[in-house]
Amino acid sequence: MKIGLVGFAGSGKTTVFNAMTGLDIPVGFGGKMRMGAVIVPDERVDRLTSLFDPKKTTYAEIKFCDIPGEHGAAKQGLSPAALQQIREQDALGLVLRDFANPTLEEEPDPLGDLEAFHTESILADLGIVERRLERLKKDRSDPFEQAVFEKMKSVLEEEKPLRSLGDEELDRDKLKGYGFLTDIPVLVVLNCEETRAGDPLATDLKNRLDELFADGISLSAAVESEIAKLDSDDQEEFLSDLGVSETALSRLIRTSYELLNLISFFTVGTDEVRAWNILRGTNASGAAGCIHTDLERGFIRAEVTSCETLLQLESEQAVKDAGKLQVVGKDHIVNDGDIMHVRFNV
Repeated sequence: MKIGLVGFAGSGKTTVFNAMTGLDIPVGFGGKMRMGAVIVPDERVDRLTSLFDPKKTTYAEIKFCDIPGEHGAAKQGLSPAALQQIREQDALGLVLRDFANPTLEEEPDPLGDLEAFHTESILADLGIVERRLERLKKDRSDPFEQAVFEKMKSVLEEEKPLRSLGDEELDRDKLKGYGFLTDIPVLVVLNCEETRAGDPLATDLKNRLDELFADGISLSAAVESEIAKLDSDDQEEFLSDLGVSETALSRLIRTSYELLNLISFFTVGTDEVRAWNILRGTNASGAAGCIHTDLERGFIRAEVTSCETLLQLESEQAVKDAGKLQVVGKDHIVNDGDIMHVRFNV
């Protein structure tokens, strides 16, 4: 799963990316797209590790991409290269500047930047929809598809994002190839001055995000970069001085995970405790395939219990003795926090 960080040049997007990934990508205008994997903080993994004392602990990961701000601070429009890179993402983290940047003449205007990005996305999607409608009307091939595209055209002309349409109105599986920008989940990252690092989003910005079916958090990329350089004890002290319990980047990662509609299941043992990310609603055989394709191909059954049950009873044998171990088939829907042992034969 990939989340693309986007934003107008000078928004601090690359600083956010570096703080999250631990990389040191040069900050500046233009350049090529960079990618970094980020672990998803999960105290359940920590507790399972304490219980099993494994040789290895592996957290779930998501990938973040730093997409160059080729469209520029002047909001001159999204370049074809930027558009293509954005369309390839599963979700977007739109970084908005809310701090004074000495390299830019303009005062920070996060709401204006949000509107500029939204407008460019609407226009890009509308162009795709109108071209497809022209072809459908000419060929007269699929009246149902034409009705769907007419519906999308109407929504876009009202300057609403396509993600405002429910799954009952759009068969998104059939529309994946189009890469509609306004159908991609969006999380706004408001990059603030250091003195306002812990402030909530302004009411007007929060209300606008609700209208756009988007979410948002605020942080200071400069502060988060400093925190990332500290060891764990110094981090806790720093956060305590700020009056917060966790870094904003941890919240960003967790919120992004939720934005993608992901959940975690676990495999456990003395060799490894590992979290795996899957889409909510994935069945047992699909989850097994995340571990290895052979497990899905030769799936027989899975033994499942909840993480909390295992942690409470403190051993897998105690779980079995208490009758809390569930044997399920391939169609079982995996829940967040399930622990799975897959039985297979290939």
